[in-house]
Amino acid sequence: MGWTKAVARELLGLFVDDGSDAVAILLWLAAMWLLARHLGLPSALAPVLLFGGLVVILLTSAWRRARKGRAR
Repeated sequence: MGWTKAVARELLGLFVDDGSDAVAILLWLAAMWLLARHLGLPSALAPVLLFGGLVVILLTSAWRRARKGRAR
């Protein structure tokens, strides 16, 4: 049983490096779905907002890691 947990943890680690980033991405995807579905977001604007939000999440993550690396 112990080795299965280790394998599962390693597989999850391949795809999810930082849990807060994964949660932020999932929340952004859900928010965009709600906006597009219920508010009738124009079809040309939805991909731009989706991409922009994901870029902000990525840049925020990189900035946090850079600050953490400098503090060492």
